[in-house]
Amino acid sequence: MSSPTKTTEVSPIVEERAVLVGIIRDNQSAEQIEEYLEELAFLAETAGAVTLKKFTQKLKHPDVRYFVGSGKLEEIKLYNEFAEINTVIIDDEISPAQQRNLEAELKCKILDRTSLILDIFAMRAQTAQARTQVELAQLQYLLPRLKGLWTHLERQRGGIGMRGPGEKEIETDRRVINDKISKLKHDLETLDRQESTRRKTRGELIRVALVGYTNVGKSTIMNLLSKSEVLAENKLFATLDTTVRKVVIDNVAFLLSDTVGFIRKLPHKLIESFKSTLDETKESDIIVHVVDASHENFNDHINVVNETLSELNVTRQPRLIVFNKMDLYREKYFDKYLPEDIKRELSEEFEKNMRSRMNTNCVFISATNKENIEELRNTMVLMVQDMYHKRYPYKTNFYN
Repeated sequence: MSSPTKTTEVSPIVEERAVLVGIIRDNQSAEQIEEYLEELAFLAETAGAVTLKKFTQKLKHPDVRYFVGSGKLEEIKLYNEFAEINTVIIDDEISPAQQRNLEAELKCKILDRTSLILDIFAMRAQTAQARTQVELAQLQYLLPRLKGLWTHLERQRGGIGMRGPGEKEIETDRRVINDKISKLKHDLETLDRQESTRRKTRGELIRVALVGYTNVGKSTIMNLLSKSEVLAENKLFATLDTTVRKVVIDNVAFLLSDTVGFIRKLPHKLIESFKSTLDETKESDIIVHVVDASHENFNDHINVVNETLSELNVTRQPRLIVFNKMDLYREKYFDKYLPEDIKRELSEEFEKNMRSRMNTNCVFISATNKENIEELRNTMVLMVQDMYHKRYPYKTNFYN
């Protein structure tokens, strides 16, 4: 008689049911914090969580113990019990103590904005370099939080036979993580040297870098210009690893790169870890800054990108600003019953205002609908030709 077959039970995947928490500071409006929490909800959705409710509180500064005040904390606790919430996401980076206190009070997983972004980056990383960069940032984030994660290890055994040299297990864990961080930094330096060597072998071609806030359509533009198939989807950080393609337009050849999108409050540890990836932008000759014209806060997005580029010391290159999603802009802000000539006048007025404010080259397109792509191509060709002439003034045949 054959023995019964042993079956392995598969644990059901627990649905991430989340609430979002943000505070309104003195220099912010309720509308601003609502937009910030909408972005946080999009991040949560990208990571696989379902957002059920958003909580906000007006405070001059976060509460030292719980980030929010005791009254708001009780409100969140009651809702969590009612809606069976298992994840609370804070729209700021919180301290290890705040995280421990919130977990003790709310009896659920507490994530802050930084840990959420790190999680998404971990999902998106494909190459060895990107995976190493993400792991390094994750361990640097984890190190000060070990105490909360390993409270069962932190008390050293005492008594007879246990005195003398030795260390808490949490200290062992801390040392292991520090050793791992050192190794990852060394690995990253090796990968950076290899990548730098690859960049040097690209010859005399002019380099053009696509930059912009996350989810503005850079990858779609990359696909249009390079006729390649770079992943382009309506999710934050769809592109994480740098993609470089050779593009030839009207017999003018150049290299076009697309890398990670920027975002408000991009964790400093990630900027540090990804500086090697962003070197593609730093070493570029021309910056093409893509903007989602249909987003109500695109001016804030422009400022975030400019600030991040300044932090990376990317300031010297000539810049082209591409206002993408103009079809959605018109759909969102123009009454559909307006006569076409009035819509055209309003569009022209918007373009005139943006050119005046940006004080640089601007092009207005819809990458999805392939609207005004020819003007984008022509403008880029002129900028690339100008750069070739400045760099190689005595050379005549340099386009190929």
